[in-house]
Amino acid sequence: IGSILYTLYHIVTVEYAWLCGDLQGKELEIPSFEDCASVQGLRDYSARSHAEIAPFIYAWNDSLEDRIMYDTNQNGEQESFTFGEVMRHVIAHEIHHIGQLSIWSREIGKTPVTANLIRRGLFDKSR
Repeated sequence: IGSILYTLYHIVTVEYAWLCGDLQGKELEIPSFEDCASVQGLRDYSARSHAEIAPFIYAWNDSLEDRIMYDTNQNGEQESFTFGEVMRHVIAHEIHHIGQLSIWSREIGKTPVTANLIRRGLFDKSR
C-alpha cells in the first residue's frame, strides 16, 4: 500500500466501510487520506470509527451469522454474503496488515505488535 500511515488509514477505512456501511447500512463519512494524514489525524479518525463500530461488535450474536448482505461488485453484478463471512473477512484483512506492519517495524528496528488473538480480551463477555 506504500506507507505505514496509509496502511493504517486503509485498515480503519476498510473496517469502517464493511462493518458500518455494508453490514449496518449506515451513511458513512470517510475522510480522504489527506484530511487525516498525520499520526494524530489518523488516531482521531480511528477513534471516531471505533465509536461507531464497537456497539455492533459487542452486540454480535449467533442470529447475525447467517444474515445476508447484498452488494454490487465492480462489474455491476449483485453479490450476497453472510454477515459471518464478512466479519471473518474483516478479521483476516486486519491480520494480513498486522503482518505487513510487523515486517516494516522490524525493518526500522522496532518490536512489532503481535498478530496473536490470545490474551487481548477479544472474547470478554463483560464488555
